[in-house]
Amino acid sequence: MSDDDALSELKKLTDKATYSRLQKDLAAVKNDVSALTDQITDALNAFTGQAGKQARRGVKEARSRADDVYSDLQDRGSAIYDDLRERGSAAYDAASSLEETLEDSITQRPLASVGLALGLGVLIGMAWRKR
Repeated sequence: MSDDDALSELKKLTDKATYSRLQKDLAAVKNDVSALTDQITDALNAFTGQAGKQARRGVKEARSRADDVYSDLQDRGSAIYDDLRERGSAAYDAASSLEETLEDSITQRPLASVGLALGLGVLIGMAWRKR
């Protein structure tokens, strides 16, 4: 049954005053529903606007935090790299110094160096045999 059929049936069942009052009430309800729809639309638009602002703010804060963490990690990595480079340089210097000391010792006392090497070789051989 369509709206027009329903209205014509209602008109037949009621007198003119009642029908007129029902039409006014129906128009008022339609206007109220229309106004409520507009209010809900405005509220949803305001809500989505606020949600969008909060989301953008959250993304901005997350990006800032990520940049801070990245910067901190970069600083730490650079410090560790510099420390390792310094330690490697110190170890290289120590090895060079030891090499120079051994070389000087061998050139100054060649027979003692050969005897020491021979003695160490015998000791290592004996230790190896016992196993």
